[in-house]
Amino acid sequence: MTDAPARDPGLQPARTRLAWRRTTLSCTVAAVLAGRTALSGSVGPVGWVAAALCLLVWLGFLAVAHRRITGLARHEAAPPLMSVRGALLASLCTLALALFASLLVT
Repeated sequence: MTDAPARDPGLQPARTRLAWRRTTLSCTVAAVLAGRTALSGSVGPVGWVAAALCLLVWLGFLAVAHRRITGLARHEAAPPLMSVRGALLASLCTLALALFASLLVT
């Protein structure tokens, strides 16, 4: 058997960081729109709770994304795999943000 050549990540870590930044920006826009909708006064108490939960979930997603972005930046040669916990948290935050934002629209 021959030794496998060293992994050359190329631009993959940079593309992954950019994808995390785009996703964070999308979540930020959703959270800001949720806050704006709540501040417009057209929602009741359920809308205020939904807006507050949107902002809370946004902060959670921001923490997960920041951890992943900085982890990718530190390990340029061989970026570490994302933990199952981190992937689950990011997925749950995204789904919760969509759910809470939809409560504001209806």
